[in-house]
Amino acid sequence: MQTKHHVSGRNMYGDYPDGLETALFGMGCFWGAERLFWQAGGVYVTSVGYGGGNREKPNYDQVCSGATGHVELVQVVFAPDILPYTELLKIFFENHDPTQGDRQGNDMGSQYRSVIYTKSDAHNIAALAAKSRYNNAYTKAGKNLVTTTVELAPTYYPAEDHHQQYLAKNPGGYCNIGGTGVTCPAPKIG
Repeated sequence: MQTKHHVSGRNMYGDYPDGLETALFGMGCFWGAERLFWQAGGVYVTSVGYGGGNREKPNYDQVCSGATGHVELVQVVFAPDILPYTELLKIFFENHDPTQGDRQGNDMGSQYRSVIYTKSDAHNIAALAAKSRYNNAYTKAGKNLVTTTVELAPTYYPAEDHHQQYLAKNPGGYCNIGGTGVTCPAPKIG
């Protein structure tokens, strides 16, 4: 398994500097989601993988079959003093359609569902609050209710090497990531 990030050269799975935190997001096809996050200032490294299902160490074909229950995920390792978790949530909610259930655009199946997996009580509280704020914003905009689930992080299984930083390796590759135009300010801290 490849461990070096194709863009940054950093280890995707460990040896992170002190003070960094990890977040897991499912927002449709993981290729575009990963690029979105690796480009954000304050993100140390990203990777794509699977989680939330019932099979250990699944592969892409198994996940895409819908039989495993896993979601395509992007793992984001970030510096919270530069990029607070609330700003990651803003990126998440504003760059996909969190109202579509088990799909994003033409990509259909439970592996494309909108999900936030949290690793701490503080992240869980922030994610639930963000979901509520965006649900209100979507309702005011005349759109459907947010279907994003917020759950405790499951085991994260890295995807195959060729999926890592796919859009950097394949600049003309498929990317279905895109927002709806609904925005919501992050809460002020302090």
